[in-house]
Amino acid sequence: MCCEPYETPQIVAGRHPAHPDSPIGFKAEVPSWPMGLLSFLRPAKEVPTTWWSATDPMSTRPPVRTLLILIAGLWIFGTGDAILIAAGIGNTPWTVLAEGIALNIDWSVGQATFLVSVLVLLLWIPLKEKPGIGTILNAIIIAVAIEVMVPLLPVPDSQAMAVSEVLIGVLLIGIGSGIYLTANLGPGPRDGWMTGLQKTSGIPIAKVRVVIEVSVLVLGVLLGGTFREGTILFALLIGPVVAICLNLAGRFGSPGEVHG
Repeated sequence: MCCEPYETPQIVAGRHPAHPDSPIGFKAEVPSWPMGLLSFLRPAKEVPTTWWSATDPMSTRPPVRTLLILIAGLWIFGTGDAILIAAGIGNTPWTVLAEGIALNIDWSVGQATFLVSVLVLLLWIPLKEKPGIGTILNAIIIAVAIEVMVPLLPVPDSQAMAVSEVLIGVLLIGIGSGIYLTANLGPGPRDGWMTGLQKTSGIPIAKVRVVIEVSVLVLGVLLGGTFREGTILFALLIGPVVAICLNLAGRFGSPGEVHG
């Protein structure tokens, strides 16, 4: 019994025999959604302008929509900070300081956070920095959010849950930052002090930030604040998360998308 002869596949009209619908010499079209997703996750290099951004950061009568979005962003930021506190495995550097102060004067962390904001604002005076409405609201709303939310949040019963809470907290702080920074109504007390020192000293902003946050962290630890793996996770993740959230705010809040 002989075998049937092998028939050589024929190429007809420049098409592949196995895929007659695909012309030879042309690659299959690559779906565009992965590139679109990557563009959304690309970190922003600067604070974008959005439809809710104030035109004047020192305005005393900003649009209502700007004010409401600013307040929402600050509350989200404070809630993220509260989640890190509730996780119990390390706070942000400034909250380590607030917790250390709270332990020594028998205050809550929310109250101590407000105290730290006021003290930092006093340091603006020799730098001749001027606070905006956003600066004042930053000091008040973040402290209130911490005060209200910490008692309502669950205490983790495992390391995995604690780490999960830290990651959620970092994400919320990033989202809150992306919202309130784009409102453009003045920096928070800590950021304003940092930029003021940079202007006065001429030292690069990155170095000023590192020196301030390391100094604050060390002082907080000496006072009894919690410095653990959560603090390290925050330090590693917060920069990229804020930058990505700023990019998203710029995309979804593009002024060109507003009509009427």
